[in-house]
Amino acid sequence: QVQLEESGGGVVQPGGSLRLSCAASGSILSIYAMGWYFQAPGNERELVATMTKGGNANYGDSVKGRFTISRDQNTVSLQMNSLNPEDTGVYYCKAAGAITPGNDGADYWGQGTQVTVSS
Repeated sequence: QVQLEESGGGVVQPGGSLRLSCAASGSILSIYAMGWYFQAPGNERELVATMTKGGNANYGDSVKGRFTISRDQNTVSLQMNSLNPEDTGVYYCKAAGAITPGNDGADYWGQGTQVTVSS
């Protein structure tokens, strides 16, 4: 089993910045990809950014050039710059393809952290 602990959400003014972090814990042998997904009220969850253990990053179109993902083993961070009100919602951390003893690859989600962009 893998636990994901997220931190860094909050309230910020338009144009401001926030940094989210997510740490995975448990009997982890490896995690293929870690990243962030975003869900605005009434909308489906959508990709923000992911990074593989090899360092390949993938970004959603709406955040390219504004957000930067980084990863250090089983911790993933998301630097969010130039935030706008449309970025308001819950940000979920995901560990994809996590290998633990007796489990050959599973996906895990964090509880989510609220980001509110408002003046």
